[in-house]
Amino acid sequence: MDTYQDLITQTFDFPNADFQVRDNELFFHDIDLMALVEKHGTPLRLTYLPKISSQIQRAKQWFAEGIAQTGYTGSYSYAYCTKSSHFRFVLDQALKNDVHLETSSWFDISIIRSLYEQGKVGKEKFIICNGFKTEEYKRDITALLNDDFVNCLPILDSPNEIEYYHEHVQAGKHVKLGLRLASDEEPRFQFYTSRLGIRYADAVPLYEQRIKEDPRFELTMLHYFISSGIKDTSYYWTELSRFIHKYCELRKICPTLTTIDIGGGLPIQTSIQLEYDYPYMISEILRTIQRICAEEGVPEPNIFTEFGIFTVGESGATIYSILDEKLQNDKELWYMIDGSFITNLPDTWALNQRFIMLALNGWQRPYRKIQLGGLTCDSQDYYNAEKHIYQTFLPQLQPARQEATTDQPLYVGFFHTGAYQESLSGYGGLKHCLIPAPKHVILDRADDGTLTDTVFAPKQTAESMLKILGYTE
Repeated sequence: MDTYQDLITQTFDFPNADFQVRDNELFFHDIDLMALVEKHGTPLRLTYLPKISSQIQRAKQWFAEGIAQTGYTGSYSYAYCTKSSHFRFVLDQALKNDVHLETSSWFDISIIRSLYEQGKVGKEKFIICNGFKTEEYKRDITALLNDDFVNCLPILDSPNEIEYYHEHVQAGKHVKLGLRLASDEEPRFQFYTSRLGIRYADAVPLYEQRIKEDPRFELTMLHYFISSGIKDTSYYWTELSRFIHKYCELRKICPTLTTIDIGGGLPIQTSIQLEYDYPYMISEILRTIQRICAEEGVPEPNIFTEFGIFTVGESGATIYSILDEKLQNDKELWYMIDGSFITNLPDTWALNQRFIMLALNGWQRPYRKIQLGGLTCDSQDYYNAEKHIYQTFLPQLQPARQEATTDQPLYVGFFHTGAYQESLSGYGGLKHCLIPAPKHVILDRADDGTLTDTVFAPKQTAESMLKILGYTE
């Protein structure tokens, strides 16, 4: 009899550092997931804080090694992209690792203010202010500049944005500016050029006509962003090379331009099998910059990255119970979960995002090819082979009487779900078909290695939804 454990161990390089099986039950970062389920129930959202720190330290180490191997002369700085997850416990953990911050909207500036008041960031922290700027966003950025946040960098996204700072930054202030270049989108995308950023042809005129002559401002950073992230594709290398050539062109007329920001982050693992060579990609990025700068005769720039998904994605997990099975025709077997993909994991629905999916228990049972169905009435509330890198298999469901030692249902976990999911689905509000948000538990380890679990948010209640909808006071 082929068991679920046979399937996983024969298909993947399993177990690994993150996942192990003990007594037919899954452990994640040495965490007994079934014990958490028994304590907190399902659906259950988990955040494992130590993984955030380890991701930051891994990236810093890869860049340090790449710089040493290539002899790169610029420095490297790590910034966390707050839009990936704005939760306080995420930023608190990230800031323990000497990171800078990147913002995307004017509400982010309120977070920066709060962190400053708590003593968690100082006025010397780099605050990279990205995105198209609304009036409120420009106002709050300018307030930081006038309050001597000396490394707050407005990244110009539109040629007209600079006029606001000309009018509202106080005399005598010294302001560092960045400029975002509008990258070309992937060939398969509906648009040729990103709607965000300054056209390549406008970069030099913008500097010479609106920045160069004002003593309050100096252009210090050039930024670009690739939506698909850092990938070993001809598209990525073409856009990176194009960007570095523009950096060299600007650097020759702007000696204060010393830094580039490589937007678009490192990917996270979406399969148990390792698929991405992080050190190779980082070294090749450094070599590409080195080569072009040498050809152009300009100094190698300092490098910032703004990793969001990479920072927080692999810290998350979402766990469901299998409520029932339904055979809808002669070959399509559905396992119904006690939650919703659309409301809890919207990336699976909106972007066909893949996550690592594994059973928590029943690894000794035979496996079956299945589709997973969510609780909403929407036909798109499902997860199957079309959305997963491989066919979707889980252990066979068995009546309780056939399991002499347990009456536990089958549980399934989706892993590396820590980025964007609450931001996209909405946190604490209304969800499709009023499916409640799951309980959210924060996991951490004490200095002696003891695991702690703290409930950040209970499972959403009917009473809270009725209040939002106006049925109760």
